[in-house]
Amino acid sequence: MLTGDRPTGRLHLGHYVGSIANRRTLQHSYQSYFIIADLHMLTTKNTREDIARSAGNARDMVLDSLAAGLEPDLAVFYLQSAIPEVMELNTLFQNLVTVPRLERVPSLKEMARDAGKEEMPYGLLGYPVLQAADILCVKAHAVPVGKDNAAHVEIAREIARRFNHLYGETFPVPELISADVSSLVGTDGQVKMSKSVGNAIYLSDSPDEVRRRVRGMYTDPKRVRADIPGTVEGNPVFVYHDAFNRDTAEVDDLKERYRTGRVGDVEVKTKLADAINAFLDPMRERRARFESEPGLVERLIVESTERTREVVVQTVREARAAMGLDAVYAAFTATPRRPVSA
Repeated sequence: MLTGDRPTGRLHLGHYVGSIANRRTLQHSYQSYFIIADLHMLTTKNTREDIARSAGNARDMVLDSLAAGLEPDLAVFYLQSAIPEVMELNTLFQNLVTVPRLERVPSLKEMARDAGKEEMPYGLLGYPVLQAADILCVKAHAVPVGKDNAAHVEIAREIARRFNHLYGETFPVPELISADVSSLVGTDGQVKMSKSVGNAIYLSDSPDEVRRRVRGMYTDPKRVRADIPGTVEGNPVFVYHDAFNRDTAEVDDLKERYRTGRVGDVEVKTKLADAINAFLDPMRERRARFESEPGLVERLIVESTERTREVVVQTVREARAAMGLDAVYAAFTATPRRPVSA
């Protein structure tokens, strides 16, 4: 299994429902690789300041992942940029997909827009190809991702099939494992939860931070008083109740009273904040425990990166052999050579 995130900030509830919940379950069934995708980060954040912040962000991401239930003795957290062979595999894959095919990936335009890019960088257009290299370099069979990355995984599947057709069976065709909740709308009620947009509730937020973010959440704009019947369907507050409030009887009661104008937004939001804090409390305890172990995260990243590179080197060696690239140079080295005349 392979999945991961860009080190652009802390992980949030959208990450949890979109992928992390599946990662928790699947780590017990698969060798689990979790990529710290700092090369992917460069497609939208590539200043020296962005790069300098990535180490701290990576540390927070690993802590968030451990807090959310990934186990340090099962998870392989590795730094993408520290394995140059991934970039070589990316180069080999670039000719197995067309520009029009990449331009049909809907999330790329959204990523460019969210990053304030008027034109799409070459690297961002090739994002799914590099992602295919990430997936196939460890020969992943399963990829648990959110809805926004489903089209990217399909590109990886197409590249694997194309490579195998041209050069022989080398790569597994990875399976997409979808989340129960494919994506989570942000607290602004406009777009999905995102670090870059700033509409997120983070896994590491304190109880007071959660309450503050929930108080500012978008609800039914037509409901200006508590006695006015409100809309539940698509209302972000109730989307979050369904996702994180384990007291289904309370949620059903709030929905019924909201529809009939017998409950105010303050009560609905207060109970939502309580539910989210109850959901996050075990993560806070785990995070504090892992944070108390000096050097744990650094050791996990370094050791995992070294282990992963050994796997990737072997994969690239197999890919080059299947393509016949090594045989090209071998043809020259096998020819007797005479000294070049002066």
